[in-house]
Amino acid sequence: MRKSYLLLALLSVFFSFAQKEQEELNEIVNAEMKSASNLMAVAINPNTLNYDVTYHKLEFTIDPAEYFITGKVTTTYTALANMNAVTFDLATEMTVTSVKIGTTNLTFTQNTADELVFTLPNTQAVGTSATIEIQYSGAPPSGGFGSFAATTHNGTPVLWTLSEPFGARDWWPCKQDLNDKINSIDVFITAPSQYIAVANGVEQSQTVNGTNKTTHFQHNYPIPAYLICIAATNYTVYTQTSGTGPNTFPIVNYIYPENFTPAVQTQLNQTPLIMDFFNTTFELYPFHNEKYGHAQFGWGGGMEHTTVSFMNNFSRGLIAHELAHQWFGDKITCGTWKDIWLNEGFATYLASLVIENFDGNNAFIADKTAMINNITSQLGGAVYLTDTEASNVGRIFSSRLSYNKGAMVLNMLRLKMGDTMFFQALRNYLADTNLAFKYAVTSDLKSHLEAVYGSSLTEFFNDWVFGQGYPTYTITAQNWGSGQAKINVSQTQSHSSVSFFEMPIPVRLVGTNGQTFDTVLENTNNNQEFIISVPFAITNVIFDPEKDIISKNNSVTLGNENFSLEKAIVIYPNPVTDKINIQLPDTITLQKVTILNSLGQVTSENNTTEFPVNQLSEGIYFIQIQTSEGTFHKKIIKN
Repeated sequence: MRKSYLLLALLSVFFSFAQKEQEELNEIVNAEMKSASNLMAVAINPNTLNYDVTYHKLEFTIDPAEYFITGKVTTTYTALANMNAVTFDLATEMTVTSVKIGTTNLTFTQNTADELVFTLPNTQAVGTSATIEIQYSGAPPSGGFGSFAATTHNGTPVLWTLSEPFGARDWWPCKQDLNDKINSIDVFITAPSQYIAVANGVEQSQTVNGTNKTTHFQHNYPIPAYLICIAATNYTVYTQTSGTGPNTFPIVNYIYPENFTPAVQTQLNQTPLIMDFFNTTFELYPFHNEKYGHAQFGWGGGMEHTTVSFMNNFSRGLIAHELAHQWFGDKITCGTWKDIWLNEGFATYLASLVIENFDGNNAFIADKTAMINNITSQLGGAVYLTDTEASNVGRIFSSRLSYNKGAMVLNMLRLKMGDTMFFQALRNYLADTNLAFKYAVTSDLKSHLEAVYGSSLTEFFNDWVFGQGYPTYTITAQNWGSGQAKINVSQTQSHSSVSFFEMPIPVRLVGTNGQTFDTVLENTNNNQEFIISVPFAITNVIFDPEKDIISKNNSVTLGNENFSLEKAIVIYPNPVTDKINIQLPDTITLQKVTILNSLGQVTSENNTTEFPVNQLSEGIYFIQIQTSEGTFHKKIIKN
């Protein structure tokens, strides 16, 4: 009894832990999305496709005590077509005072489509570059979760930004579409001198001028507009070191002073350990020439701004999720919002890998169970978004689909491919020079997985990524002669978009004395039968014991039908057209196969388990199978 109570207590701990992880994920989801309304028509602004941004000098003047920003944005871009005008994304609430090329003032307009359009003095030829300086100010539009916030913590003002997915334009003139990364940025933040400023990249200098201080940051890796960030308050700075020489780099943490406790330091000390795990499993931290770090902010969860994740708290799950994004989301960014699972599914699964490697397999199983329960709480829903869904912020950041289902699809790919091939494919994906520090879509990931796997994964992606819903499995197993078991697998589907979910099926067979035998069944069609060699008589069957597959309401039956060799010998297909196959238990040896017609006349003889019958006329035939255990008779129909 004590063992039973202890087991129940341990399971309770693991599943409470998993529930906490899911609650934390919901906070992450809320923080990673920003919208002025639930439905936004912004995906790609066609008016910004004719140029490529290469550099921004961002000069911001702020006061955390005021909801206001004054800025000067100097942008260098290259024309992708002959241009007479340039369009930037900028909220109409912001007031532009000047647009210049050099000392030349340009004519500009702001329209109701949240665009800043300025006319060039001359036609700019394709392939040429120009530098534009825009001065502006205003109170950014507030609504939804807010891309620009000025609030307080413990009575002290704090200002921070959160631009994903469509909010960068709310507080600075930019090109915020997922089709252009800026090669490098310099960020200058001028704020009252009592505050510490935060931005992407490495701090270069602090310059005090009267009551203000200007802090300069430089980031020399490609970055999309939505990952550029600023923050300022009376932070306490806590610096750690990560990496292995000569590739060491700082982890710079900006913490509210009232929260900088020994307990928080203990939490933050998990960061170098998680960093080491990701470095070893995938590749060296992509931005190791600069820094990583965290900055505390006032929204629940976190946001993976490149080189500095904004964090509400410092739980290990949140640290792992946002750090994972530096590889999957920041180094390689989803190329459209339809492919958001390439960001969020990966970050969620990498946080689960931390559970697996830091807490053990039982905790990992509990975490996967919680994800599966969430995914299957509704009948439909795909990992990949439709065009309409990709303009809905709530759907983009669906914890059930983009995060949890995306993560479990990766887990199933790992099961299907095996650890060695799966992780090698991900390392190849990260190293691909066509994708690194650029954008990727789902087909890019699929190509890398297939290149290592050596086979097509089209059916898998059609079922699990593009299709909706999940399967419900029915497993029937029974002893099938000495040293064998027969297992029948059938399934139904929760959504009509998938007619059959192909997937390797893990099954655990259990014996009288508690022996276990794990096998994986390659389930490619419905009502499929498998005969498995097992070194004991089975008394129980457990489907998916490690919780590796998205499924629900599965049933397992242990058959008690008496075994006979007659039943164990199976002929298929039947009816047959071209070729016949004979399935025998491993314990007997085939000696001869004789085919007789309805008159008892011998029409052919063979001594193999597979042979052609296309020479036979249509009709009914009898097959006499001589084996080491006797002679058996079967009937077939020839079409």
